[in-house]
Amino acid sequence: MASSAPTRIDEDLFAAAKSAGEALSRSAAQQINHWARIGRELEASRAVSVRDIAEVLAGRASYDELGAREQAVVRAEWDERMAELRMGLNLEDEFIAAGDTWVEADPQGRTVERGGPGATASSRHRRGRR
Repeated sequence: MASSAPTRIDEDLFAAAKSAGEALSRSAAQQINHWARIGRELEASRAVSVRDIAEVLAGRASYDELGAREQAVVRAEWDERMAELRMGLNLEDEFIAAGDTWVEADPQGRTVERGGPGATASSRHRRGRR
């Protein structure tokens, strides 16, 4: 019998696995395991050069020189790296520290102006306009 180990899964990956799994009569966990097996086989495959992929990801080789399979792996890695970078951004604090004003959409889709001179972390949400 297969054993399992607890692991943390990003919400977007879990939602994607749930959606994809439903179409194939799999649970989200089964879909994630399926994808993991595909990834393991892809990395072990002779049809895909992990070395070439690593060279592109390190910036030492050209993406355009890769085959379609390697490019797909590189794009997936880039997507993951960009998502991690976006999660780490805190532009709101930077704008407040600089005394800048910015505009964003509220949950209802209305434009709201935030920040500006004198804005603080505790006052920034009271400054929104409709």
